[in-house]
Amino acid sequence: MWVSEQADGESMTALGNCADGPMAGETRPLKICLLGYRSHPHSGGQGIYLRYLSKALVDAGHSVDVISGQPYPELDERVKLIKMPGLNLYEVEKPSLALRPKHLLSWADFFEWWSKLTGGFAEPYTFGRRVRKYLRQHGHKYDIVHDNQSLCYGLLDIERSGLPVVATIHHPITRDRQLALDAAPDWRFRLLVRRWHNFLNMQIKVSRKLRHIVTVSRQSERDIIEQFGVAPEQIHLIYNGIDTEIFSPDDKVHRQPLRIMTTSSADQPLKGLGVLLQAMAGLRERFPALELLVVGRLREGGATEKLLKNLKLQDAVQFVSGISNEELVNHYRSATVVACPSLYEGFGLPAGEAMACGAPVVSSDGGALPEVVGDAGIVVPAGDSNALAEALGRVLEDKSLQANMGAQGRARIENKFCWSLAAENLVAYYREILGEPAVQQHKENDLVDADVSGAEAA
Repeated sequence: MWVSEQADGESMTALGNCADGPMAGETRPLKICLLGYRSHPHSGGQGIYLRYLSKALVDAGHSVDVISGQPYPELDERVKLIKMPGLNLYEVEKPSLALRPKHLLSWADFFEWWSKLTGGFAEPYTFGRRVRKYLRQHGHKYDIVHDNQSLCYGLLDIERSGLPVVATIHHPITRDRQLALDAAPDWRFRLLVRRWHNFLNMQIKVSRKLRHIVTVSRQSERDIIEQFGVAPEQIHLIYNGIDTEIFSPDDKVHRQPLRIMTTSSADQPLKGLGVLLQAMAGLRERFPALELLVVGRLREGGATEKLLKNLKLQDAVQFVSGISNEELVNHYRSATVVACPSLYEGFGLPAGEAMACGAPVVSSDGGALPEVVGDAGIVVPAGDSNALAEALGRVLEDKSLQANMGAQGRARIENKFCWSLAAENLVAYYREILGEPAVQQHKENDLVDADVSGAEAA
């Protein structure tokens, strides 16, 4: 078993220590096929997961192909990208005009177009139809297929064909749907929210039938069991990593004296940006020069823009989007403090990235964030703008605390959350599924188990 039971009934994290080094004496290299229905890093955490996991797997000596829909991922040159066709309607100015006669010959194309026009999101389903067709011809090339949360019906057909399938569920999207429903102003918006999340019916059915599921935090594990109805023995817990070479401190970069930074999709309630703006408004009385940098796009006429005007924060908040990794890293390095106010996260990559850059982190306790931040940051109740403001104010006025939190955060990420270890643990799990001997047991991370309560840094 990869996930054992503790006395309190919580599953114990299966993860090692990055400082332990790679496993020795591996047997044959594996031929791995990773799947992603949309995988560009700017599409979100799923694209980041595919990018760094595929690199870590080839670093470990394995052969990796990535099959992806649009927008396509940015991959290591050693990883082969197999591009699935698709309409990519979220990048089209007028989706209603995107259908061409040739698309009428493809049910996947037509359904994707029709679903978009009627408020649905069909990409996971249509990607599954396309990838199933591809693997019918080419599946013999691979030892194992690893899906990145498309959770499409096609996976069941692939598994029935005899090709082993693993699926990563970062967190159940039922969480996103409920938060969006809670934030909807009236029944019309609630209807639209339910329509867009209609793909969840498929994901729940498929998750219950798949034999092998990976998730990235203990909180996600619990939520998958509760909200998707997946049996605990189907789930295997392997934390994400952070690229600590790219996301690293640089003493030559000047930290701004009064800058809060956050990453957020501006009008997604899940990300808690509204909570941070409320906290920011309160802090401006104590720190008149305080500024907020948001890595994300502001939607014109959206709820966030309206809140900015109501709080009179237009001059204090800057939005940047479409930036490179180098620019993102420099933003982390130059921030006085990084805020992670999400109401829920299945893992919390921005918190880990900020800590790896040596930035002090103030986080909510939403979802798995306390598992990432641990005792290296300050953790406050999700949705509590007063508690968030108090914690941010404490960091803003204490340079010694800033330095201590930055150093502790870097050490925690560097020692406990690396992609090489995630890849090693996944390969060991792949071998178990394939019936091949693993060189050593799945490594256990005592630190992550010990401090998920998120006690604040000293």
